[in-house]
Order: sequence, then C-alpha cells, then structure tokens
Amino acid sequence: MENIIEVRKLTKYYGKTLAVNNIDFKVKEGEIFGFLGPNGAGKTTTINMLCTIIGKSSGELYVDGDDVFKKQDEVRKKIGIVFQERTLDEKLTAGENLYIHGRLYHIPKQDIRKRIDEVLEVVELSDRKRSLVSSFSGGMKRRLEIARGLMHYPKVLFLDEPTTGLDPQTRSHVWDYLLKLRKRHNMTIFLTTHYMDEAEICDRVAIIDHGEIVAYGTPVELKSKLATKIVRFKAGGREDAVEIIDKLFGYKVHEAK
Repeated sequence: MENIIEVRKLTKYYGKTLAVNNIDFKVKEGEIFGFLGPNGAGKTTTINMLCTIIGKSSGELYVDGDDVFKKQDEVRKKIGIVFQERTLDEKLTAGENLYIHGRLYHIPKQDIRKRIDEVLEVVELSDRKRSLVSSFSGGMKRRLEIARGLMHYPKVLFLDEPTTGLDPQTRSHVWDYLLKLRKRHNMTIFLTTHYMDEAEICDRVAIIDHGEIVAYGTPVELKSKLATKIVRFKAGGREDAVEIIDKLFGYKVHEAK
C-alpha cells in the first residue's frame, strides 16, 4: 500500500509563535488516519496546510505525489474537506448547495445532477434534496457537508473534528456513513479529533501536542505504550489505607492534595 500523504519536517510560525514544530508522518492510501490532540495543539493548522488553505514556514508536504505548495490546483482536485465550522448556505436547498460546489470544481454540467443524487443517497438525504438547509438538524447539516465534500470524487477526504457538537446517536450515524464510504470507494480519510472513541476506529493515529508529534502508531500500539492503570478512591484514614495497599498489593500510592 502506497503513501498518499507524506509530511516531512513541517513547521509553521504565526509571527513569533510556533504552531507546528518540525513534524513528520505518512498516511497510506485507503486508510483512516487520526490526528489527535487538545485544542490549540496544531491539528487545524496542519490540516489547513495539507489542504492548501495556508502556507508553511518550512518543510515538505505531498498529497498523492504532488507537492502541496507547488501544485496547489492539482492537489485541490484530489481532496475533499469538511470544515470544523459550518459553511453551508442555509438560504439555499440541499441540492442547490451541492450544485454550486459542483460548478466551482468544474464538474461537467451533464454530470452534476447525477453526482448530486449519488452523494445525497450515500448520506441518506435524497428526500431532502429540495428542502432549505435552514430546516435541517445539526446532524443533517453535517451529513450534507460530507456529501458536498464527495461531489468531485476526492482521493482524500479531510475531516476537521466533524462530529463536534453532535449528540452521541448522531455521531454514531455520521461514522456509519464514513465507514461505508471508505469501504465503497477505497477513500483515504484524514480525521482530526479529540474524541478517543473516534481514534479507536482509525487504522493509525498521530498525537500532536504543542505543535509536536508525541506519539504515532496503531490504536493498539499506542494503548500498549501509553496506557496506565490508575484507581482513585477516598479513605477515612489515609495513613492506614496507604499501609494496607502497600502490604496487600505492593502498589505505589499518591495522595491527592
């Protein structure tokens, strides 16, 4: 399996602030790649560079063999994006939102209507094609954004925290659609998230913190390396509890302040 994304010594400064610090990672074609980290860790900055939205300070980025900064037009044709923020026009219908996207991506006019029907069917919104987006629930809007990202048959679908703000049931439904897409089209999915249950779905994961990759591997590998077992409890007599735990189990005890 070939690498469809390669990141080499990527660095990004905003003025004097270092947002991404000399990171390296690779994404294989057809896999779900998770990019985890807390807010402000550098996730969105990295995905924006990969999607040609912002420039780099230094380093190299390749998508499907194309240099992201030297061949921006070619890269944009190969990727789909679902932003963290909502970007639909709520005064238009679902079909009209998709039609505009198709024209922007120069999809031939004779193909646009067919593509609209295809992607709406994938996310189970065919019956809402002529409905105003303002009438949609949060989950339906997110599904429509995913449909829009699929209109031009991208090789890589970038999802920037796609389920943030959704209830657990809707999050589960969104992931059902994404997994179907991956299986049906062998699509590579690049996901930023801070939900650990979403990381479990990924084939491989990179964890970024303060702009640096601090861990990289499969979810199983990372759990075996990073997981710790901590038990917290309250006890009336602290000294007695520490002594009993030490004698019976041999565990180290840290008293909370």
